[in-house]
Amino acid sequence: MGLFSSIKNIFSKKKEIEEIEVDEVQQQEIEQVEEFKEDIEPELVEEEKEQVEKPKKEKVKKDKKVSKEVIEEKEIIEKYDKGLEKSRKEFVSNLSMLGIKYTKVSDEYFDELEQILIMADIGVNTVFEFLDRLKKRVKQENIVDTKYLNEVIVDELFIIYVNGESLSDKINIQEDGPTVILMVGVNGVGKTTTIAKLANKYHSLGKKVMMIAGDTFRAGAVEQLKIWADRTESLFYGKDNIDPAGVIYDGLEMARQEKCDIVLVDTAGRLQNKVNLMNELEKINKVINKIIPGAPHETLLVIDASTGQNGILQAKAFKEITNITGIVLTKMDGTAKGGIVLAIKEDVGLPVKFIGLGEKMDDLETFDIENYIYGLFKDLINDGNE
Repeated sequence: MGLFSSIKNIFSKKKEIEEIEVDEVQQQEIEQVEEFKEDIEPELVEEEKEQVEKPKKEKVKKDKKVSKEVIEEKEIIEKYDKGLEKSRKEFVSNLSMLGIKYTKVSDEYFDELEQILIMADIGVNTVFEFLDRLKKRVKQENIVDTKYLNEVIVDELFIIYVNGESLSDKINIQEDGPTVILMVGVNGVGKTTTIAKLANKYHSLGKKVMMIAGDTFRAGAVEQLKIWADRTESLFYGKDNIDPAGVIYDGLEMARQEKCDIVLVDTAGRLQNKVNLMNELEKINKVINKIIPGAPHETLLVIDASTGQNGILQAKAFKEITNITGIVLTKMDGTAKGGIVLAIKEDVGLPVKFIGLGEKMDDLETFDIENYIYGLFKDLINDGNE
């Protein structure tokens, strides 16, 4: 049966959190305190009241903590909802229309489903594998109703991502010394603004952040990164028109002296000559490891989600020339082809670690497969339950 029951539970929980009114949560906390006062004040003297109030206040404090977590989760769910709106409308609309056109499962249904999935940029190989699994499950469970099959489709897409090779979406944060994150990607994918958003994220968590401008030969690149460093209250090191490895060496020395927690290293985005870029990245990696043994702790490839399969080709190319540990998907809110997340997992074997869901500084979210699947398919599952 796969993970169908768990998908239903995930969607039910996400929908429940999404529908919570924040004011109601806060009001419940106030009512808890007021109800408690009404219960004890007529009956207890001051000394006895204090003995009861202390544990009760602690409970209310704990309840507030839980409520804060729920509110934060609600905000993240809403960001995924908004960021995946274009993909959801396109994808869900096509699947719903397919279910209206074919009320029973047939070969013609699968042919059109194949086209819908390919158009969503899930990737041809992934689609073929997925359809084989889906047809097998349809046969095993004797599924004939296409409306029910929509829910099974969501379940199987979830399984594709979470099954098989275990890919960590967590950043390898170091307890001692700076965590060095090397950022790579072609020009124009949003690499510089992604570095700024990461700096903003870690700064808001109380981390001391530094940026190093390793893209030394592109006009304006160093100055642009310096502006973002100032805006995010990050330390900065960079020089124009000199060897990137030398700049990174000096920058890391400064990061150690300043006792930075997070170091974000920018690199050139030239993929036209892979041999040159490979040699440059190899040199950079050696320099980083010499200054901080074991670093870089992460090498994140930035991909523009709206480029679709071209982004997959970039991921394959960069994976050939350096050790990529994860993907940052930018501009997800600007594309209707949200299936690229699944294609990256299947075709490239790399985890998505961050996802850009908007243009604001706080719109870069840690990737969460449950929020992604819910944001993409919530209308389809909800419609099926009404």
